[in-house]
Amino acid sequence: MTTMFIRHEVADYAAWRRVYDDFGPTQRRLGVIAESVYRAAENANDVTVTHDFATLESAQAFADSDDLGATMGRAGIVGEPTIWFAAKA
Repeated sequence: MTTMFIRHEVADYAAWRRVYDDFGPTQRRLGVIAESVYRAAENANDVTVTHDFATLESAQAFADSDDLGATMGRAGIVGEPTIWFAAKA
């Protein structure tokens, strides 16, 4: 299993969360097995999201998908997100 981490700042967490939640069916269609959302303790608009996938290849395909890019654009992302992949050790 591979976990994709995405960290980014959002303009407005509540607005971002609505877009994120609406994206759930597309996440599952694109291979997301499980997901979690975290907010930094010092800044509620500093968001880290994890998505679990069966393979690294499916995680990379999700990260490169036009669906994800368009959704992030609508969600009010500030600046460029930081994305990385990991497997449990």
